[in-house]
Amino acid sequence: MSGVQRDLPTDEARELIALARRFATEELAPRAAEFEDRGECPRDLFRMLGKAGLLGLAYDEDLGGGGQPYEVYLQVLEELAAGWAAVALGVSVHTLTCYPVATFGSDEQKQRFLPDMLGGELLGAYCLSEAGAGSDAASLQARAERHGDSYVLNGTKAWVTHGGVADYYDVFCRTSEDSRRGISMMLVDADTPGLLPQPPEKKMGLRSSPTAQIVLDGARVDADRLIGAEGEGLKIALSALDGGRLGISAVATGVAQAALDVAVAYAKERRQFGQRIADFQGVSFMLADMATGVEAARSIYLAAARRRDAGLPYGAKASMAKLFCTDNAMRVTTDAVQVLGGYGYTSDFPVERYMREVKVMQIFEGTNQIQRMVIGRHLAADQPKR
Repeated sequence: MSGVQRDLPTDEARELIALARRFATEELAPRAAEFEDRGECPRDLFRMLGKAGLLGLAYDEDLGGGGQPYEVYLQVLEELAAGWAAVALGVSVHTLTCYPVATFGSDEQKQRFLPDMLGGELLGAYCLSEAGAGSDAASLQARAERHGDSYVLNGTKAWVTHGGVADYYDVFCRTSEDSRRGISMMLVDADTPGLLPQPPEKKMGLRSSPTAQIVLDGARVDADRLIGAEGEGLKIALSALDGGRLGISAVATGVAQAALDVAVAYAKERRQFGQRIADFQGVSFMLADMATGVEAARSIYLAAARRRDAGLPYGAKASMAKLFCTDNAMRVTTDAVQVLGGYGYTSDFPVERYMREVKVMQIFEGTNQIQRMVIGRHLAADQPKR
């Protein structure tokens, strides 16, 4: 990404960023448009990322992870997103799916599951939303009933990233009628009988990242696949989402940076009325606003990440980052299309794809309206934490 200067804590972090940048330039960017057109998931790239040590960066080394601060992991995501948003999104979602086991799993579960999850052999999916339970996760209706040493799962999960290509699913389901303590989480293998991925949704963008419903029709899961205690599922889901929101913030910022780079390069080359369009005030001011937005977005997600790394409360800051970074990415990519004019509206340049890709980032991991609610409640609290 041209012009991006990063303040990184260690030489190892600098090497990781350089590795991610090379991977994005050499492996991701050249393949993105073709795979997006075909709607094909690049499963092999996730194995390559795992072997390169880029899938488990945010987790402790004794769990098989990279032992990196969240601020480093997020900047790796940003680099990947500049090459191919769907792959960076996949890394963010996979990192999210590892969180329940890494944070709430027993020692036996961590040793059993995490090495392959963090090493890239397995790809995960997160099954929280349902058709009638999107922003209101507590109202989900998929059920898990205990039968001896196993649970039997029934219901339908919606908007599942990696649906149909994942190797395992974090399934949140109802184990009692308690509105807050009635949800539990099961780790379910993809080949479990009765777990039935549906055809992928036909989407506006991110077509190489499959999104599908998952039907649970009598899927039987051993009781040792319960992560945490019964009734802890909502707590697990909501605590995981704070980190996931920062992941989306970094992905959105990476796409915005890529759009800015294309727009600047085009404006320097394109000549009208005997001069570069970059020299027209109308265009240069637009580019200046785009660049300022990208820098501000990067700063806000890194500030939240550093609070997380320091063990400080960061939920409201994560919501602010998700809100600002995704709204900003929508503005920047739209303006990039405008800078390129008619060419921006064609697939000859990637900016129209960038614009389609970032739109959904204002919606998933909690809509930006939900983020405003979270921030507003934080401000209205008797003693908001800074």
